[in-house]
Amino acid sequence: MRSEPLSLTARGEGQKGARRRTSPALVAMALASVLALTTTGCGSGDPEANAQASASAASEGDGKITIPDDIRDRLKERGIDVDKWKDGAWKDWDRDDWLREAQDYINPVIEGLWDPDRMQRAEDPDRGVQESDLSGDQGVTDPEPAPVDAKAVSPTYHDNVPEAGKVFFDSPEGTMVCSATVVADPAHPGRSNLVWTAGHCVHAGRSGGWYRNIAFVPSYNDQALSAAELAGATEDELAPYGVWWADWAGTSDQWIAQGGPTGGEGAPYDFAVIHVTPEEGGSGKSLEETVGSALPVNFAAPAVPRVESITVDGYPAAAPFDGETLYQCQDRPGRLSINASDPTLYRIGCTMTGGSSGGGWVAKGADGKPALVSNTSIGPVNAGWLAGPRLGEVAKGVYDSVSQKFAGR
Repeated sequence: MRSEPLSLTARGEGQKGARRRTSPALVAMALASVLALTTTGCGSGDPEANAQASASAASEGDGKITIPDDIRDRLKERGIDVDKWKDGAWKDWDRDDWLREAQDYINPVIEGLWDPDRMQRAEDPDRGVQESDLSGDQGVTDPEPAPVDAKAVSPTYHDNVPEAGKVFFDSPEGTMVCSATVVADPAHPGRSNLVWTAGHCVHAGRSGGWYRNIAFVPSYNDQALSAAELAGATEDELAPYGVWWADWAGTSDQWIAQGGPTGGEGAPYDFAVIHVTPEEGGSGKSLEETVGSALPVNFAAPAVPRVESITVDGYPAAAPFDGETLYQCQDRPGRLSINASDPTLYRIGCTMTGGSSGGGWVAKGADGKPALVSNTSIGPVNAGWLAGPRLGEVAKGVYDSVSQKFAGR
């Protein structure tokens, strides 16, 4: 039996037979918005070690944008010319120039890049695992769960799942998309700009480096327009709460070192946190204030057998889905072990397909309130189940480092 996971590679823009269409990151204000050179949060959780180089373009009194000298210097150290990058140099994926390490993350805003057409042409990163990849597990793996039919979320999505949205990005294979969730920021209660997604939605793992032009669209296609109706959709219809560019990203050291096209040994650490800023400046409101909600993250969820139910959100794109509609699955989780020395993954029955990668897994805590406990990482191409990492100390280290980086701002 062949089973492929949902997430970890992508079919490029323009490829025949591509599974899904959705747009990567969003439009930018050139340098008026943000030009970031940042490091990701490492598993250590040390904010000093993981937050060495981040800055935003500053506005002079005449409204022009000035790029801080230290930003230009750091970009120059990496062989990157800002103007050339924005004019298309980012399309060069030469292995020698593909920035990989945590401190290498850069994501200059490029005005107008993520227009409605490009958003709808984005593909899901979707290369599956073989069943043999899961054989020989030394840890605890429960029997494969029965499939649970994904149910379409009623529009407007914002009224039902205001934290859900899509992450868009560019990879060597083309424009790509994942699902994602707005999460609370302990450094800015009620004013979070943090988004949770899968590690493979921001970084290629051991085979490559950081993806480019990463952006988040909350409540994508909020009115649940059909594919036909979306043909002439405006940006306001696709992105009613705007496009938010990632000016900082963090994933685990384990994902960077071990993550692979089918998850690999990095799957138990396949999570990421991005800090975002509005493409067009906006009213000064945070992402949380803009959408009206942000989920807390539970890094100490009960053991899998004690979790009664988990709800998973996502925008599945592979047939029979089209990537434009938000779906949910609800099931009692089981366990999936890739390596006995690594944390056991959650696994539920769910028919969602590629494109749902990175989507939030939500469970009620001891206080009875919903909290994020995982994200979609892998699943079979025949859409029978999904698996996601159990969030522990490594995930908390990534989360805390991104939060603390912006604590004084």
